[in-house]
Amino acid sequence: MTTYGLLVFDGAEELDFVGPWEVFTASSMVRENADTAVLVAEGTDPVRCAKGMRVVPDHTLDDHPPLDVLLVPGGMGTRREVNNPALIGWIAKTAEQADWVTSVCTGSLLLHEAGPARNRRVATHHGFEDTLEARGEVTVVRDARYVVDGNVVSSQGVSAGIDMALWLIGKLHGRDHSRAVRRYVQYEPAPPYLADEPL
Repeated sequence: MTTYGLLVFDGAEELDFVGPWEVFTASSMVRENADTAVLVAEGTDPVRCAKGMRVVPDHTLDDHPPLDVLLVPGGMGTRREVNNPALIGWIAKTAEQADWVTSVCTGSLLLHEAGPARNRRVATHHGFEDTLEARGEVTVVRDARYVVDGNVVSSQGVSAGIDMALWLIGKLHGRDHSRAVRRYVQYEPAPPYLADEPL
């Protein structure tokens, strides 16, 4: 059994955690509900995310089950939370106990402040690569959707978290399993407008 803990906070970018949530819960379903995914927040009140979605946490920082995987999303809220000692301390403590520590987008700033991303190769949203690099003690990888360095897996912004989550379930449960989950969620990107069309 794998327990996934996805951190949420006011201003978290929705797809940063909802994309991986879909992958992790679909993975559990394919595995006959063998795994658990929970949302963890500082308090019990609903969290208002970056684009207005409201979510209700399952657990607080003090009452969640042991986590095998920790996921830290990004979003505008990270600019505030990077200075929240309670949250940063929780990330540091939880990361020491988890098998895998992951971030999406500017969640990398929180992982850096808490410690797990220091002296690691890390990905983040393209608009914040310089900001993360300026913090020091980190190697920012600018040309990869996600980066694996030891047990820390970080991804670029927003939709890149889905790629990262699919890689992780493949690492945990095998490539064929990850392919089955990808097919189930029909994650076969074919974005329109790949190139500018003439006027």
